[in-house]
Amino acid sequence: MRLVLVGPPGAGKGTQAKNLSAALAVPHISTGDLFRAHISEQTPLGLEVQEYLDAGELVPDEVTNKMVRERLAEPDAANGFLLDGFPRNVAQADVLGALLASEGHELDAVLEFRIDEEIVVERLLARGRADDKEDVIRHRQQVYRTETAPLLEYYSRIVVTIDAVGDVTEISERALAALRGEK
Repeated sequence: MRLVLVGPPGAGKGTQAKNLSAALAVPHISTGDLFRAHISEQTPLGLEVQEYLDAGELVPDEVTNKMVRERLAEPDAANGFLLDGFPRNVAQADVLGALLASEGHELDAVLEFRIDEEIVVERLLARGRADDKEDVIRHRQQVYRTETAPLLEYYSRIVVTIDAVGDVTEISERALAALRGEK
């Protein structure tokens, strides 16, 4: 199964990705994890990413695309994967589509974890992390609405919407049931 997870920051995508990856026996591929791995291993891509991060800039699509392309070429992703944090925008979605098509594949579904923004703000403030200030959280929500939410229209024919409010296990069960076509 080839899946993409979409949802606002704080919707629980990372937690759900781990659960779904185990249940579906496909690797969880997070762009954040890829960035950290490349940086810690000081690969050429990692050094490039570090330069952008040190300058306080976003990592350009071309660099992210290269990392994801390399990761999807690894043997454990041959029969499927769960992407978390990629694609982040329609341009990256085009790249992913072309990459999969070149291998004779396509995405099976895009799981949208839907949650009210006020619940996300409360959830993230409750974590108490230093970077979880309300203005920062709301800015990240706005960036999501502007850059990432358009993917829902792009992938409209394969979007599966999951209510992301509730117990972690309950949400995982909802997602798995939805992927099986159950209501």
